[in-house]
Amino acid sequence: MSPEPSTSPLVETLRDFVADRDWAQFHSLENLAKSISIEAAELLECFQWNTDGDIDRVTAELADVLTYCHLLADRLGVNPDQIVLDKLAVTGAKYPVDKARGRSEKYDQL
Repeated sequence: MSPEPSTSPLVETLRDFVADRDWAQFHSLENLAKSISIEAAELLECFQWNTDGDIDRVTAELADVLTYCHLLADRLGVNPDQIVLDKLAVTGAKYPVDKARGRSEKYDQL
């Protein structure tokens, strides 16, 4: 994982938003992780009875999930873009294109 925190305008805006409201006191690692899970469940709820989902509601819930992901990454002091790229490299090694293309099997079954 990257030890470099994000300096993106989005993260700066989130930091300011949280600071203006004095919410950092509530943003423990545990609380942020819980919030990601809760918001992800609300995102999934958009598809509970309709496989298409209402795009406005889906977008709003996705924004909530991403917000908490960025806040958690910031609290950890890691760059979210870089940790995704690092994980893709690991996953790419587990799922080489020539074996995984068009298949959904787990890496140890390819």
